[in-house]
Amino acid sequence: MTEKSGANIRKLTSGIDRLDLVLGGGIPEFSFNVIMGEPGSGKTTLAHQIVFANATPEQPALYLTGLGEPTIKMLRYQQQFSFFDAAKVNESIFFANLAEVALEGDLDKTLEAIQQNIERVQPGIVVVDSFRSLILPKSVGSVQDFVQKLAVRLTGSQATTFLVGEYTAEDKTQNPVFTIADGIIEVSQNVARNSMVRKLRIHKMRGANPQPGLHTVRIGEDGLEVFPRMLKPVEDAQHVVSRKLISTGIEGLDGLLGGGTFEGSSLIVAGPAGAGKTTIAIHFIAEGVRSGQTGVIALFEETIPKYVAQAKGFGVDLEQMIAAGQVEMVYIRPLDLSVDETLYAIQSAVERVGACRVVIDSLTAMENALAPTFKEDYTESLYRLIGALTGEGIAIMMTVEITTSYDELQFTPHAISFLTHDIVLLRYFEVDGQLRTFMTIIKTRGRKHSHELRAYEITNEGVVVGRLLDDLHGVITAVPHREPKSRYRGLTEQETHLLNVIAGFGETTEKRLKDATGLSATALTAALNRLTVLGVAKKGLKRGRRVYRAAPGE
Repeated sequence: MTEKSGANIRKLTSGIDRLDLVLGGGIPEFSFNVIMGEPGSGKTTLAHQIVFANATPEQPALYLTGLGEPTIKMLRYQQQFSFFDAAKVNESIFFANLAEVALEGDLDKTLEAIQQNIERVQPGIVVVDSFRSLILPKSVGSVQDFVQKLAVRLTGSQATTFLVGEYTAEDKTQNPVFTIADGIIEVSQNVARNSMVRKLRIHKMRGANPQPGLHTVRIGEDGLEVFPRMLKPVEDAQHVVSRKLISTGIEGLDGLLGGGTFEGSSLIVAGPAGAGKTTIAIHFIAEGVRSGQTGVIALFEETIPKYVAQAKGFGVDLEQMIAAGQVEMVYIRPLDLSVDETLYAIQSAVERVGACRVVIDSLTAMENALAPTFKEDYTESLYRLIGALTGEGIAIMMTVEITTSYDELQFTPHAISFLTHDIVLLRYFEVDGQLRTFMTIIKTRGRKHSHELRAYEITNEGVVVGRLLDDLHGVITAVPHREPKSRYRGLTEQETHLLNVIAGFGETTEKRLKDATGLSATALTAALNRLTVLGVAKKGLKRGRRVYRAAPGE
């Protein structure tokens, strides 16, 4: 038992940490409660978790069963859960069956049988499961009187009571049990096509301040696990807003963003499949590690081994970072997902490594993984997720896939742009019979950003931001045309790629260009010679080493 500070009402734990948060600290002692829900929703398991968490030899529990499951059968299934302690049965927890007396249909006799068991056990907790089965259509006596007398006797014996039953929404307005009850806990099952999700709601809890709304429930080997809608309001989570800029790990992108992104901000990288969104996210986490900032990567598409292998291809050893405790990767199972579960999975990882940076890759896959019942609340849930993380000063990078036609300029596939501080847009365009890529900044908050359209290349070193596309018009339409005097006319695809890489590096050596492009020494030398002859690249010496840079205007 725990006692709420500043209050006289003691509270019992539910045995489920996050359910205690939802309940406003626990279940008020000596309260008269109803646990309602349809068959299979988890009512009996919840009642057992409460009983096993609180029962002691000094404060035993009495568990009364009715016309439903026989006690021996119920215990057989409940013992599979980790909270079940066989040593407590008949020592701290006592079971009794009321089926025989209930079948007689005399409510006074049923009440007397309950009273006899209470006097025998002297319990601190009483559960009646299923209470509804004790009241048959042929029962003699007033149901309201029966419920009223039961509540008075149980409260008078200083017992915290739980009446478990398959009640419906209609029962809440017509059944006298709900009028008398101090607390009403409902566990429901939401089925949509092949998806089934359990949810929990506290309709009322006298003496406590429960969290409103529906909360996700999973039943696993530990019993019920609850994921509250909100740990705390977003506005309460906000600390002092940082004005410190941090690098994305891509020099050219930092420049476009106005120096990087702020600590405690959220950034979306939006673009089509294969445009480099994941590669940018890998840069972001790797740069954090180089700066002494730990990170978390939440995956919804690729498995962890595949993601690690992809990063290694760009020279980023995530495996080593994970082993050193600098990065934690969380693969969130794409099946009937709730945003609340996602939030807790990410926050748990953040707490374990003390993360300063989080990558969510991707929002598109996360939405696809959501159970249908959660999709209508997607934007509101995402708002809570982003607010909870950025409120703790964590910088978030999220990727999102765009699958629209190229005559449209769509920034994200949902109305979620207002939730983020910065948006980076990646796009394909066709020029000279080749498919190229460019990036631009849609918005930043709190600072100026570039409005340029910049070509970029994905090299062996990752993303390299290249030249300004000032010689092309109509790039946004995906089919631009060149200015007649463009120096890029006549270049081969290989030469154009090499020039973009040179422009991205600013100034670079032949060795670095070889590593980044994967060209052979012979092919690289030939391409560099042609670029310098055409005047679109410049060659020079620096500290005894030959260096290359793009010609002015390129």
